Amino acid sequence: MGMAVIMRFKKNSLAHRVFLDRADVSTKETMAPTQAAAFVDAQQTQAANAEIVVALRRHDPEMMEQLIERYQHRLFRYLLFLVGNRDLAQDLFQETWLRILERGSQFSGRSRFETWMFAIARNLMIDQTRKRVTVSLDDVTDPENDRPVEIAADLPSPFDHFQTGERAARIGRALLTLHPLYREVLVLRFHEEMSLEEIAQISSAPLSTVKSRLYRGMAALKPVLELHRESASEVQA
Repeated sequence: MGMAVIMRFKKNSLAHRVFLDRADVSTKETMAPTQAAAFVDAQQTQAANAEIVVALRRHDPEMMEQLIERYQHRLFRYLLFLVGNRDLAQDLFQETWLRILERGSQFSGRSRFETWMFAIARNLMIDQTRKRVTVSLDDVTDPENDRPVEIAADLPSPFDHFQTGERAARIGRALLTLHPLYREVLVLRFHEEMSLEEIAQISSAPLSTVKSRLYRGMAALKPVLELHRESASEVQA
């Protein structure tokens, strides 16, 4: 299997989340709507993880194909934003799936599969970077002191202001102008809808550091998006 499966699904852009049909209805009915939704999501995640754990330990080729089809678009997008180079992203994309195939038994199911997958991809990128310039993403100096910054829960993101008015390509170009540490956390938070705790797990960084990078990344992104919007308006005028 291996590379043949990976190459077969490499160009397919399908991506969706795993949702199982069964849930504890009696328990759900006693909860508030938001609590019930969170409970069902947790139950579905646990059930999906249990299935993936068993299949990966058996090196089940059918499950591997399903995982590639389900997550390939998200993985490639993450890598492309992370490294800013399509050829390198494609190499890391294939290496990530090969690593998952080889080390599938290491997935415990305690976190979501995509969290584990992104962590593998990030570590491979760091290894690749060390080979080239003997420095990792974690070693890159933050433009500002990486002191903890607490973020208000209702703080709007630049995506909230510009997503409807800006094309995805413009947002992508704007992201690529940011410091890699900021770009990574923004992509994981807003593109991949990962929780801050999951991002901390992926990046092996304290939660306070993730919050700081998110806050500073949003602050850095906003003027860049405004500049893109103004330039687009001038061209249309």
